[in-house]
Amino acid sequence: MSLIIQRRQPALDKVGFSDAVPSLLQRIYASRGLFKDEDCDLSLSRLLPPTCKGLDEAVSRLVDAITLQQKILIVGDFDADGATSSALGLRVLRAFGAERVDFLVPNRFEYGYGLSPEIVDVAAQSNPDLIVTVDNGISSIAGVAAANACGIDVVVTDHHLPGDELPDALAIVNPNQPGCPFPSKALAGVGVMFYLLSALRAGLTAAGWFKKRAIAPPRMADYLDLVALGTVADVVPLDHNNRILVAQGIRRIRAGMASPGIYALLEVGRRDPTHLQAADLGFVVGPRLNAAGRLDDMSLGIRCLVADSADEARRLASELDSLNRERREIEQGMQQEALRHLENLQLDADKMPLGLTLHDDTWHPGVVGLVASRIKERFHRPVIAFAPEDNDTVKGSGRSIAGIHLRDVLDLVNKRCPGAIIKFGGHAMAAGLSLHRAALDEFSHAFASTIAEQSDPELFEARLSSDGELHAGELTQSMAQSLLDAGPWGQHFPEPRFDGEFLLINQRIVGEKHLKLVVAPESSPQKAIDAIAFNIDPDVWPNPDARRVRLYYALDVNRFRGTEQLQLMVQSLEVMD
Repeated sequence: MSLIIQRRQPALDKVGFSDAVPSLLQRIYASRGLFKDEDCDLSLSRLLPPTCKGLDEAVSRLVDAITLQQKILIVGDFDADGATSSALGLRVLRAFGAERVDFLVPNRFEYGYGLSPEIVDVAAQSNPDLIVTVDNGISSIAGVAAANACGIDVVVTDHHLPGDELPDALAIVNPNQPGCPFPSKALAGVGVMFYLLSALRAGLTAAGWFKKRAIAPPRMADYLDLVALGTVADVVPLDHNNRILVAQGIRRIRAGMASPGIYALLEVGRRDPTHLQAADLGFVVGPRLNAAGRLDDMSLGIRCLVADSADEARRLASELDSLNRERREIEQGMQQEALRHLENLQLDADKMPLGLTLHDDTWHPGVVGLVASRIKERFHRPVIAFAPEDNDTVKGSGRSIAGIHLRDVLDLVNKRCPGAIIKFGGHAMAAGLSLHRAALDEFSHAFASTIAEQSDPELFEARLSSDGELHAGELTQSMAQSLLDAGPWGQHFPEPRFDGEFLLINQRIVGEKHLKLVVAPESSPQKAIDAIAFNIDPDVWPNPDARRVRLYYALDVNRFRGTEQLQLMVQSLEVMD
């Protein structure tokens, strides 16, 4: 199948960059909505001020809790955003002088998501005065009511989309709640917590707390390593505000100013922190944290992130790395089963439902989201994978494609099939739900038909977005480094990708399933460039008949045994003759 590559069309007529910005970078920035030097300014002075609705009430209650040394319990979520939010809260509140602060993360297999009445019962055993939710709570109507009945105040910090009803919490800090004036709606849960803690620092300063304790107010910038990790791992859009948070956090990690836990996770992932990129947080550190929440208990990940000693952090990171290897094995087996299930249906590409639902009673409920993601990538359509929750209920995790808002689709299906869905929530690209097992077939048909009715058929044609073709003079190590330095790249601010035809000089398999190439631009056949394509189809490559190839790639700098050189990171390739 020929690659469908769509080249971005930057609005160059709007560009007003100075000559200090290379022309290639100007073109790349313009295609992402940046048109002048200040659009690229990622200094902390450009961070949006704390104008979130509910901040004043939340700060007031936390000031009282700290000055009276009341017990504060942080209730987090079981993913990397929840882990970093919890760790951020623990580290900063303790640095502020809170002596009675602890955390509790629901085990996803026993209590499910968020501040449920069941987790409130567990929390109540330690007699907290205040519960602070992080990365959850906006849908915890019953849980907040249960806490109120126990006499426990609740401050909700969350970033998920609210439902029609809000919990009766003492304060809610969520940029996506109705009436919140905060301009950026893309904050991750850890970003919301960062803003609350920054405002709390100002509140404690005004109350004379730090002066009374004879301590200097901690610098909030010192905790941006956690904010960067959670923001990237949660795959929220990297708008300008989030790019500042991520860029500043990465800067501190590179400079050796991060927590021991992050360095330990980078170490087991074999990444050099001095050359850290946002992708390393998303593909190396984040999955190891998430493995704890998927297979075991996210408290392991939180303890790693708050560890004070390098030795303790390494021990915990090693456990997380082992869990991640186990997670990969489980996921690979489930993915193969899902593919066999689709093959058994004997569906042609044009007959395959536009929304896929997959279910197996042997699947692990903590890994179904990853399976949905892999199947979505392969067939380019929304996918929900289900695993058993109990005898009567299945639990699903879904992933979508650009242009199809998964939570909105579930909302429509819920209206069409009243009573089938027990609960659901999520974002445009990812969502989760619990479903009555008996309603699986009804749900599957409604899911597929709703997507078919609401969506443009062109959405289901996988297209690769390219920043165009590079001429031979732009294929340099210095240009690759400039593009790396121009990040952070990520969701809604994609890393530059290019396409073009090359002469194929050499090809060989490395590491069993990776294709190592040497290519040259057709205009400069003497300019040999290394390239690598990961996880290729061994039935297709190496191809001894290939002489010219069309590549879709990114520029990278390969660092190996003290040497550095240009390398093309190939995402897709096809033979031209």
